[in-house]
Amino acid sequence: MSDTPPTLGGVFAAVLTPLDAALAPDHAALARHCRWLLANGCDGLAVLGTTGEANAFSVDERLAILEGLAEAGIPAGTLLPGTGCCAVPDTVALTRRAVELGVAGVLMLPPFYYKKVSDDGLFAAYSEVIERVGDARLRVYLYHFPQMSAVPIGQALIERLLARYPGTVAGMKDSSGDLDNMTRIARALPGFAVFSGWDDLLLPLLEAGGAGCITAVGNVASTLAAEVYAGWRDGGAQAAHGRLEAVRTVIAAYPLSAALKEIMARHTGDDAWRTVRPPLTRLDDAQAAALMEALAGTGFSLPPAP
Repeated sequence: MSDTPPTLGGVFAAVLTPLDAALAPDHAALARHCRWLLANGCDGLAVLGTTGEANAFSVDERLAILEGLAEAGIPAGTLLPGTGCCAVPDTVALTRRAVELGVAGVLMLPPFYYKKVSDDGLFAAYSEVIERVGDARLRVYLYHFPQMSAVPIGQALIERLLARYPGTVAGMKDSSGDLDNMTRIARALPGFAVFSGWDDLLLPLLEAGGAGCITAVGNVASTLAAEVYAGWRDGGAQAAHGRLEAVRTVIAAYPLSAALKEIMARHTGDDAWRTVRPPLTRLDDAQAAALMEALAGTGFSLPPAP
């Protein structure tokens, strides 16, 4: 495997997946949304993640999403798709195709059905994927989201993977909300790119040597996150960070995918944006009205619609 150091950093949206009336991914709408995000503050696009409802899609659907983005001309070097599945062969298939398409890296959940597994087991799972893909271009970003996966990725496992696969294991997204965990790993492992999954932790993580953020709220507030990222070195990020934190607080009071899709539906005038795949459900009318009122109260407005 290559020992090329990781280079990813900045603001990544955990991209929503628009759906059509038959609950199928709408490839054209997804490409439009991705272009809009790249034009409005995003350095990269984490498609097929939690916010994107990836685990409600089959492997074939996920592969079709990747192919559709490539066909639509979305730059592969901006993509950080989620490829982690419960079954190693599924993860391999998704990861291999993503690498063939030239993505910047892949965001990889651990196998998450079995709980309380050992680090030996997790190391074996990640090792199987890396070895079976067998491509020096592969860059793996570990996805630590214990609230959802119930399979945490600890520092000892990260260090073991880095020792075995330097340059291939390139970083992580930490969606735990545990700032101490993020900053400890960022400080202990220079060159290992630690991204926050929480917008309100972006600035303190950057100050501790972190790489940036990969967030759901980036679907609507990437311009604010970009202000934070641009201003943190010279101490000019606090005001933008405060505005970003306020927007995050409002939206996080609701189920994230449904809330963000409601915002996009109102912003674009396209009701199709409200569609989520079961078991998720859209916001009811009262929730939607309360969300939009609270969002307006922050003073934030989205860039012009795609």
